[in-house]
Amino acid sequence: MRRVVAVLLTAPLAVLALGAPAAQADPDPNLTVTAARIIRTTPVAVSSLNTVPVTVEVDAKYTLPDADPNTTLFATLERSAGTGQLKSLVTTPLHRYDGTTQNGKWRGIVNVPSTANGKFKLTGVMEGVYWPGSGSMVTETPVPNPPELTVVGTNQPRITARVLPDPVPFNTGFSIRWSVINGQTGKPYGSRLKVALEGDSGCVESFGGSNALTDTQGYVTKVYPASAAEQGNCLLLPGNPAPNGWLSVVVSRPGIVSATPSRTSAPVGAIVPVNGIVAGAPTHCPVYLQRLYGATAWRNVGTGTVNQGSGRFVVNAQPAYKGNIPYRVSFPACYQFRAGVSKTFIIKGV
Repeated sequence: MRRVVAVLLTAPLAVLALGAPAAQADPDPNLTVTAARIIRTTPVAVSSLNTVPVTVEVDAKYTLPDADPNTTLFATLERSAGTGQLKSLVTTPLHRYDGTTQNGKWRGIVNVPSTANGKFKLTGVMEGVYWPGSGSMVTETPVPNPPELTVVGTNQPRITARVLPDPVPFNTGFSIRWSVINGQTGKPYGSRLKVALEGDSGCVESFGGSNALTDTQGYVTKVYPASAAEQGNCLLLPGNPAPNGWLSVVVSRPGIVSATPSRTSAPVGAIVPVNGIVAGAPTHCPVYLQRLYGATAWRNVGTGTVNQGSGRFVVNAQPAYKGNIPYRVSFPACYQFRAGVSKTFIIKGV
């Protein structure tokens, strides 16, 4: 069976992934690229949601024992200049048209959208077909003297999203009103547009298909269950073999803070632990114990960190004088969580 390899779709959601970075793989030892060509001598002019197919050719040697004679390749083009949303382009499968699998020539196309807009170099080739969202045991085989493609993209789509309600309360469903309009004119394209509304891993594993339609003004609204607030949600513009543009949204959450001192009175200078919780457990976010100075000035007098999973924290108060001392805990905006403060509580210095 022919091996299928994969490349991650580069998208804003990638920044949400936490954890140790994956080990760096090496290029496929069975694949050597000797030359590559982009069969285009002039800039590609592409407008709106259209794409322009451009022929790509690769000379390569694939020496895997018992390699399938119908082995395909795919190539990636990486941005070298320009301002379009796409940072890379991927070809459709490259099929061999001359020679042998062990020493042959492959040809296919790259579908160029307006969101490319800029300069791209054909920098790498892999065996198989493009498969977004999954990891690969190898990285791209580099291309000697990478050829370059210039794209002039106009009337590029602009995607926006409005979440209701905002912020989204816990254990409550919500809706997102997505919009796709002409970013150059600020007006809708005037027809119903095919889009994909995905969530979680679907935002980085889409093959560029569609599952929804906008209205003629470019709007489409989707109602989401409460559980969808715990993941990223996105609108993707269909493309082949990968989306031509996207917008990813992580909904905002309210900053709900509660705090209770372990004692309501203590000797001046004594340490009084204050236990609290931030709803939604925004892991590793800071919290600040604040004390009231004068009539209106709240100043930080202690700090803590929200614990992973539980949302709990502990900060230490230390009465500075005899009498009732107002305190509160402040939570600054962190990740998708809005800022918030606890109710004021009193610790009496004695």
